[in-house]
Amino acid sequence: MAASTKAVSLFKRTLALSPPRGPPRALGRLRGGGRRVQQGGTAVPPPAPPPAAPRLQPPPCTPLCPQDSLGRGLRTCYRYLNQTSRSFAAVIQALDGELRHAVCIFYLVLRALDTIEDDMTISLDVKVPMLHEFHSYLYQPEWKYMESKEKDRQVLEDFPTISMEFRNLSKVYQDVISDICHKMGVGMAEFLEKKVDSQHEWDKYCHYVAGLVGIGLSRLFSASELEDPIVGQDTELANSMGLFLQKTNIIRDYLEDQLEGREFWPREVWSRYAKKLSDLAKPENIDMAVQCLNELITNALHHVPDVLTYLSRLKNQSVFNFCAIPQVMAIATLAACYNNKQVFRGVVKIRKGQAVTLMMDATNIQAVKAIMYQYVEEIYQKIPSTDPSSNKTQQVISSIRAMSLPGGSMASRHHYSPIYLSCAMLLAALSWQYLSTISKATEEYVQAGEN
Repeated sequence: MAASTKAVSLFKRTLALSPPRGPPRALGRLRGGGRRVQQGGTAVPPPAPPPAAPRLQPPPCTPLCPQDSLGRGLRTCYRYLNQTSRSFAAVIQALDGELRHAVCIFYLVLRALDTIEDDMTISLDVKVPMLHEFHSYLYQPEWKYMESKEKDRQVLEDFPTISMEFRNLSKVYQDVISDICHKMGVGMAEFLEKKVDSQHEWDKYCHYVAGLVGIGLSRLFSASELEDPIVGQDTELANSMGLFLQKTNIIRDYLEDQLEGREFWPREVWSRYAKKLSDLAKPENIDMAVQCLNELITNALHHVPDVLTYLSRLKNQSVFNFCAIPQVMAIATLAACYNNKQVFRGVVKIRKGQAVTLMMDATNIQAVKAIMYQYVEEIYQKIPSTDPSSNKTQQVISSIRAMSLPGGSMASRHHYSPIYLSCAMLLAALSWQYLSTISKATEEYVQAGEN
């Protein structure tokens, strides 16, 4: 089977949960309450993470992106953003200055590219050239595609609006977006009918659909001068940011992908545990399936040191929030999936209250280190002594511990003013409810403005 009958980019396979229908209920996941029960039934106390930075009381502030100063084209782009991504819309619109518009357009361009790749009604002899040339459509004012059957086809049907706003960006942003779009299109075309056999190819696939996103965003951060040049120049760390998220999604979504005819787990790993990847979902194979799962989670954990180093370099609060929240969601997801048979039976999700707590806490590097420490300790406590990957899992957790403990080797991040940090924490608290209402509110506002 092809690696991707439907390749799914990082932007689409987000880790964030669907917004709750009512007010969020914080469960205090990171406050050490309660006791966990291991697989064998032995109760163990939750590990104590290293001290986190003090929580500040948030002052009143409004983290919403102001719409009244936008032209019709940008208002339309933000409407598409909210319609196509409940999870990224709020954090993108919380970015500072002109970076907000650049990331919004970057997202929509990649969503349009991804929609072409996903559309199985487009024949390969048409799709492959489109993927290779898609970056050139950014400079063709009239180009659009009206034959897509995908649910997000509006970004293709109204691509002239998106490409116009792309051309209105500063050239430094245009160059980044066009370059990443070109590389991603080439990579998507490569994996249309190609299997993910080796772990090297797994890394390569994840690079094309997620690592490039991390690299592109990092270059945009530096281009905006909100972050230092090294953030955009160190592509290895930026790539790891994307790979950690994408591998977590692929691991978690095993059953969903199987039901939809997609295979993303590398054959080099799963072939040691089953004759076919689909065999892992059979009840009689559950023990081998969990061992395979644990090996892939161990692979993904190797990116955490890079993630912590990357985040330690960030100095702008809005950029830090944008980058840190998905990463702490990812480590919590891996902890929930590790040694968990439910991955092969249904959906493993982060609890909504747990997710809200993570969003509120992940506003500085010390807090993120504490979160990482807690969840790798949770994984450590669940490592079966008979698991084939147990030694490797313990080793990678030891390296993460060394970076997460106070005094660990890591460049310290700039200190933020109390007022700015407090506003950022309020943003995290409010953005959860904002996710569930912004799409409708923005659409109504845009319609009113156009009338």
